[in-house]
Amino acid sequence: MIKSICCIGAGYVGGPTMAIIAQKCPHIKVTVVDLNEQRIAAWNDPNVDNIPIYEPGLSAIVKEARGRNLFFSTAVDEAIEEAEMIFISVNTPTKTYGVGKGMAADLKYIELCARQIARVATSNKIVVEKSTLPVRTASAIKSILDHTGNGVQFQILSNPEFLAEGTAVEDLLAPDRVLIGGDPSDEGQKAIEALVNIYANWVPSEQILTTNVWSSELSKLTANAFLAQRVSSINAMSELCERTGADVNEVAKAIGMDSRIGSKFLKSSVGFGGSCFQKDILNLVYIAKSYGLNEVADYWEQVIIMNDHQKRRFAKNIIKTLYNTVSGKKIAFLGWAFKKDTNDTRESAAIYVADDLLAEQAQVTVYDPKVNENQIYFDLNYLETRSDEANRNGLKVAHDPYDVCKDSHAIAVLTEWDAFVTYDWQKIYDAMQKPAFIFDGRNLLNKKELERIGFVYQGIGS
Repeated sequence: MIKSICCIGAGYVGGPTMAIIAQKCPHIKVTVVDLNEQRIAAWNDPNVDNIPIYEPGLSAIVKEARGRNLFFSTAVDEAIEEAEMIFISVNTPTKTYGVGKGMAADLKYIELCARQIARVATSNKIVVEKSTLPVRTASAIKSILDHTGNGVQFQILSNPEFLAEGTAVEDLLAPDRVLIGGDPSDEGQKAIEALVNIYANWVPSEQILTTNVWSSELSKLTANAFLAQRVSSINAMSELCERTGADVNEVAKAIGMDSRIGSKFLKSSVGFGGSCFQKDILNLVYIAKSYGLNEVADYWEQVIIMNDHQKRRFAKNIIKTLYNTVSGKKIAFLGWAFKKDTNDTRESAAIYVADDLLAEQAQVTVYDPKVNENQIYFDLNYLETRSDEANRNGLKVAHDPYDVCKDSHAIAVLTEWDAFVTYDWQKIYDAMQKPAFIFDGRNLLNKKELERIGFVYQGIGS
């Protein structure tokens, strides 16, 4: 029975996952380690409302387990040495250099973890891939670990996360499935059983699926590709709906009632974001191309092309509707996070829409209830379209939604925060330039009510 776990990486996957394991397995010591001292300090903040990741319900779970059997630390070597099972939950961004630039996963952080484990470990370990990785990465990790000369035995498991940000706690407490891939050898099967026994503390056995390690690694990429494909598919139809007089919400409802299709991930929007969908599909494309499967690669790449088109189309529509110029006009953004109930902004549609509008010399103002000002400027600067100074001159961040919207020519809804629906829209309308435009990138607001007030309303796909 496993008594000590270490997780390398205190981000959006490692933090919540380990908090739930610690809560459900009080007999296991769980230590989350990260080299980022500021992040660890935030996880240890006496006020759990200040932990670095916002997920509904997470603060309460951290409060319950922290200091009992859940610990956050920068002492990586000590935690590795003590642990019987080590989860690797570090970032695997898309490469920005060299072979595979813009498509392949950058595995340098994974390799650094493997080398650190190899250097420190003096007892047998089970190493669990929690990060999303290209298929056959486990063999590279095992190769590094097995050539340490320490005489330590390692077993590599793949245990991909299937969390949706905003519902991560719910997804961890009641998962559709837990997938564990491992080696078919006796030792590999014992390692699988050890991880199964941890999840069995709260997950029904019929929802714990065991496979070989390659199937597990590929299943994660495939799941995200299928989900993203649905979003791009309905977004492709949204443009056709706008041209033909159909309503994408009615189309989505009609096809979603087909039991073979289902209703999930058929909500048209300004485009998908987040850390997984684009990165994982690009990874899948790169893997397919590396095996010479060009038709397979082209098929999946089209999902990304459609998503990029949807974001560009949204920005172009704002410009076109505002009489083909937004130069000097104030455009208010409601939302910057890639979806509601998270403070994650990675690949958020808002970043790209803002970038396009700034290129047209618009004055963009932003309000998001959970995303801070530094993150917003970091996201814009990461694109390297213009200098930090130019971004700060063109885009302002406010902490009050009514201030953001005051004197604006148009409002763009980029995140589907529930609170936006409850605003005093008459008050917002009265303080805006006229005609007052709303571009609802999430089809969140009440069109009829807003038009009654006097807004010129445009949603997606109608």
